[in-house]
Amino acid sequence: MDERKQLFTYRNFQNIAKYYGDMTNQVSEFPTERTFQYQHSLPPLPVPSLEGSLTKYLDAVRPFATEEEYQVTAAVVKRFGEGIGKDLHQKLLQRARTRRNWLEEWWLDAAYLELRYPSQLNVNFGGPAPYLEHCWPPTEGVQLQRTSISMWHTLQYWDLLRTERLDPHKAGNVVLDMDQFRMLFCTCKVPGVTKDTIINYFKTESEGPCPSHVVVMCKGRFFSFDAVCDGYILTPPELLRQLTHVKQCCEGEPAGDGVAALTSEERTRWAKVTREALTGDPTIRWGDKSYNSLSFADGTFGSNCDHAPYDAMVLVTQGYYVDQQLKATDGRWKGSETVRPMPLPEELVFTVDDRVRSDVAHAKQQYFETTQDLQVVCYAFTSFGKAAIKQRKLHPDTFIQLALQLAYYRQHGRLGSCYETAMTRRFYHGRTETMRPCTLEAQNWCHTMLLPAASAEAKRKALLLAFNKHNKLMAEAQNGKGFDRHLLGLYLIAKEEGLPMPDLFTDPLYSKSGGGGNFTLSTSLVGYTTVLGAVAPMVHHGYGFFYRIGDDRIVASCTAWKSSPETDAETLFQNLVTSLHEMLHLATTAQL
Repeated sequence: MDERKQLFTYRNFQNIAKYYGDMTNQVSEFPTERTFQYQHSLPPLPVPSLEGSLTKYLDAVRPFATEEEYQVTAAVVKRFGEGIGKDLHQKLLQRARTRRNWLEEWWLDAAYLELRYPSQLNVNFGGPAPYLEHCWPPTEGVQLQRTSISMWHTLQYWDLLRTERLDPHKAGNVVLDMDQFRMLFCTCKVPGVTKDTIINYFKTESEGPCPSHVVVMCKGRFFSFDAVCDGYILTPPELLRQLTHVKQCCEGEPAGDGVAALTSEERTRWAKVTREALTGDPTIRWGDKSYNSLSFADGTFGSNCDHAPYDAMVLVTQGYYVDQQLKATDGRWKGSETVRPMPLPEELVFTVDDRVRSDVAHAKQQYFETTQDLQVVCYAFTSFGKAAIKQRKLHPDTFIQLALQLAYYRQHGRLGSCYETAMTRRFYHGRTETMRPCTLEAQNWCHTMLLPAASAEAKRKALLLAFNKHNKLMAEAQNGKGFDRHLLGLYLIAKEEGLPMPDLFTDPLYSKSGGGGNFTLSTSLVGYTTVLGAVAPMVHHGYGFFYRIGDDRIVASCTAWKSSPETDAETLFQNLVTSLHEMLHLATTAQL
């Protein structure tokens, strides 16, 4: 194939972008498929070949190694593949024969529940609600009215899941796993001294009743009321009446003890406080809650959600549903204004003593100090978006990932180890795999782009190779042929059996290339909707980078730690802007 044609062939490899692009039709008027009906027919998560994973791993560490370092690592990998690695791989295959998803329990424990550092900034994801872009700009005096309408639409989404009227997600004709949607509501993480647990009470209507109460936090106090009355969800006027009562109870009164601050604590400390001194039900705006909707005085909204039970696409789907419902109704309630008689919200009173109050004060101080150190920038790049990129037959996500690599290279003089989320939901209870955008081809392209003497043709050829490699790796990762989760499985088998840790996992290039959760760039495409989010960096000298792609814009949130002398999120975004312009120019001239 001619190189020019090959470069600009849009590769539709059925990734998460395809799902996000079709999200507008997520609810059918007369659904013929139930939300969870395909769960039992999904294929099991496969185990990649050992040889394939080790080959890909060596390829991934190459950009971070000198020739001498690479030869040392290659020898380590060879010994592993011919020795202990073979035994561990066979044990992993044996585990996979008795489980439809050999990774599921391990991933939940190792990635989330066994972590001991505070969850709220280090694990949780959050972001603004998109409603302010159209019908709900910041406005004083409308907080409760808007909250009641937003809450009503959210409860409608809960009902869609309960009645299984949310269409099953598909990538083309391939059905995707929907299990994570069971964790959006009625779910909370409970702290443990050595490991947390997740409690989930959600049930579909066919499975039986499930909790239908809402918990509202205001000024450190908690109130609860049932969102269903006589079998019907409360209307916005009825929700407004409940919210108004909560606000009236709190106005002019001392603030509560603020026990929710404890959920921002180090996990073991929080577990001991909970076990020894607290009674009550941990719920909304609780750092361990699966979904917290945050309502601000200026009529805008946000969210903060525990990452353990589900991945961001669940909240993106819910957020986009509410956004589109609000947009269709101009953010207004057009139904009955009648308010049925019902019980007022009940306050949840926590029994606390001086020791708990001291722990709350400590948690608040620790949390505020940490948040003060986090730099967050969020900008909309409006020069072009998905339409212009696709017009040049490029994949929009690959385009931005390579632009980010060039931006980091320009700023730091080297490539940064990078994690991008790859979706594995085509498999039973599949969640994610690591896709590593920092390839040798990306490194060569970045180097070529910054060479003053490099011709446009040389830059174009280097870009061709980088694009094709990225697309190939993403497709493989989504089809269960990534290597990071495979290596994690081998590591955990060695750990569980008390074996000496294999040299592969202690080799310097393992962590230098991002292994063991050491990626300098932690990135994820949030989708092609109006919803955006944010996460903190994975490492102190790194960045968190979430982005969404619109037809005419690219909106990104970038985070960094202010205490790191190496990083600056503002500068990285400005370098990203430069990279985006350069790449589009290169793609445009290549088409001529």
